[in-house]
Amino acid sequence: MSLESVRAFFARHAPDIEVIVTEASSATVALAAEAHGVMPAQIAKTICLRVGDEAMLVVTSGVARLDNRKFKDRMGGKPRMLGGEEVLAVTSHPPGGVCPFGLPAPLPVYCDLSLKAFDEVVPAAGATNAAVRITPQRMADLVGAIWVDVCQ
Repeated sequence: MSLESVRAFFARHAPDIEVIVTEASSATVALAAEAHGVMPAQIAKTICLRVGDEAMLVVTSGVARLDNRKFKDRMGGKPRMLGGEEVLAVTSHPPGGVCPFGLPAPLPVYCDLSLKAFDEVVPAAGATNAAVRITPQRMADLVGAIWVDVCQ
C-alpha cells in the first residue's frame, strides 16, 4: 500500500515527521490547501513526467506551472505527463497522492525553486488524503532531489 510505503520511509529516514491523514480529500491543490489550512502555493505538487525513456518527478509550488522552454533547456527534452495507470506503476502512488517518498524504485527527483519561497510546504504522502509538513530543503535532502528552475 502506497501510504504504508511513505510511512515506512519516514520511520526510517525522518521519524520526527508525522504523516497526516485527513478525512477530507487532498487530491488537488485547492483541496489540499483547504484540508491543511495553508495557501495553495504552499502545497508541494509532484508531477510525474517522462523525457524520452526516462521517468522523473518534479516537485513544484502548488500554483507554479511548468515553463516548457526552461524545462526543455534544463532537461534536454520536452516533458510528457504520464497517465494515471503509468503514474501508479512508476511511483506506487495514486494520482492525487503522488510524492517523492516511499517509491518502489529510485527515480530522479527535481525540486523547482518556486518551493524556496516558503519555510514549510505540504506535499502529498502516498494517498489522496495524506500529506506531511516539511521544509523544502529537508524534503529535497531526504529524496536526493536536484534544485532546478523549470517553472514560469
